[in-house]
Amino acid sequence: MIPLPTDDDRGQVGIGTLIIFIALVLVAAVAAGVLVQTSGLLQSQAESTGEDAQSEVGNQISVVGATGTVSSSNVSQVDLVVKKSAGSDPIDLSDATIEYTSSSASATLTHAGSTSANEFTTSKISGDSSTVLTNTGDRVEVSIDAATIEGDNGIAEGEEVQLRIVDQSGATTIYGVNVPDSLGDRSYVTV
Repeated sequence: MIPLPTDDDRGQVGIGTLIIFIALVLVAAVAAGVLVQTSGLLQSQAESTGEDAQSEVGNQISVVGATGTVSSSNVSQVDLVVKKSAGSDPIDLSDATIEYTSSSASATLTHAGSTSANEFTTSKISGDSSTVLTNTGDRVEVSIDAATIEGDNGIAEGEEVQLRIVDQSGATTIYGVNVPDSLGDRSYVTV
């Protein structure tokens, strides 16, 4: 006959089983720590990527108007009046680049104090700064010396130039300059 269990019967755990149990708890704790640390790192990377993507989409430069200075039957200088789009962070044009592309020339322009082949200048129309657009009411004129870039008198009648403006956050604005087919005897034209 099988004896019935009593309160006097107790299970005993050997020291080996206890060591294995403690080791499993330690391994689980280390694994949990690694997972928490990895999830924190991934969260911070996702936030940074989200902010960068939002800046690239949200920080836009709007071209309000564009004129060309006529010299020797060509447009020798292009002047853009720009503002920041609604909802954009402040845009610093001194950190911007302009990629100038025509059928005969290509150049990447950076901001400078005086215009040369690879530079553009800015001047304040309204607002507090000649380079930083902080409010949607701020206007800055961006001047590009097309004659120097083109290597002759400038942009010919009927020609087109693409200006790709990239601000400090990486946001891109593309503006097409279209010179009229006939400049006549005008000193300035809308482009």
